[in-house]
Amino acid sequence: MRVHLIDGTYELFRFFYAVPSATDAEGREVAAVRGVVGSILGMFNRGVTHVGVATDHVIESFRNRLWPGYKTGAGIDPNLLAQFPLLEEAVSALGVRLWPMIEFEADDALAAAAARAEADPRAEKVLICTPDKDLAQCVRGDRVVQLIRRTNVELDEAAVVRKFGVTPSSIPDYLALVGDAADGYPGLPGWGAKSTAAVLAKFPRLELIPPDWKQWHVNAASAASLALTLERDRHLAFLFRDLATLRTAIPVFETVDELEWKGPTERFAALAARFDAAKTDKKR
Repeated sequence: MRVHLIDGTYELFRFFYAVPSATDAEGREVAAVRGVVGSILGMFNRGVTHVGVATDHVIESFRNRLWPGYKTGAGIDPNLLAQFPLLEEAVSALGVRLWPMIEFEADDALAAAAARAEADPRAEKVLICTPDKDLAQCVRGDRVVQLIRRTNVELDEAAVVRKFGVTPSSIPDYLALVGDAADGYPGLPGWGAKSTAAVLAKFPRLELIPPDWKQWHVNAASAASLALTLERDRHLAFLFRDLATLRTAIPVFETVDELEWKGPTERFAALAARFDAAKTDKKR
């Protein structure tokens, strides 16, 4: 079997900005949810059988207590934010396994589900459906991969190395140094993608990077400065790595059999009719 794990939060954002506005009979925006549901139904029509969807039921998580600049719901379009509950209602009504996250994030649920599915020998391939770079840490060989559904591109372990210059296990360390603007932490000053990849390719974990930059065997003109920054801000690097590290000890399912789609529930027909009757407006 092939297990598909979908980032519902990303999909909702993607469709919100990709499709025209549409409102139901009560004037509520439904276009993004309708798009997500349609895309999942399209997967089933193409033969996909085992699916789980993770959402950020609450945008904030435990990471906001660790770093005050971590991402929040501030600035999200109200018409997008208002569709999160509807998305969860629709996915559940469709009969798809849903993980609405509160203390943790959707990415944590995807990581936990990927680890759980990988442990089942019946899972021929596990496809984590999101382009979020922090999920690259979950890729394992060519069995657990990222699937960029928009372009239908799979990222296996070799592709992760080509893209970032480091193996999946070093992705949290990589993000700790270069930062992740989407998640709201800056990384360390001066540590760009190339210099970070060059150092981590030789010393895969932060604690393995020697203080003597001459041992790094990278561009000497920048290495000394980077070493000083790392020495000064080492505590921040470890904090940012903690933020980037996805939690996999979250209860998501006991067996992949729970992810098998057996058709929509009786609640779905009313939602489908609501979506079908929605009025489309090309202006948002």
